[in-house]
Amino acid sequence: MENYRATNMKDKLKPGEKAPESGIYGIVGPRGGDTGKEIVAEEREPLPPTRKPGEGYKLKRPAKH
Repeated sequence: MENYRATNMKDKLKPGEKAPESGIYGIVGPRGGDTGKEIVAEEREPLPPTRKPGEGYKLKRPAKH
């Protein structure tokens, strides 16, 4: 089975990458600054496209199972 957990959760995830775990992800700008927007993603599902080029995602709050 493939390992979906990111090696370093501080790294910005790109749109289309599989979410390493379920939870709320914040959208961050090209230099890593918080945009104030959030999405909910499920583990192993692809992250949705962002509105602007260079934006990505960082896990803010993991889901409680």
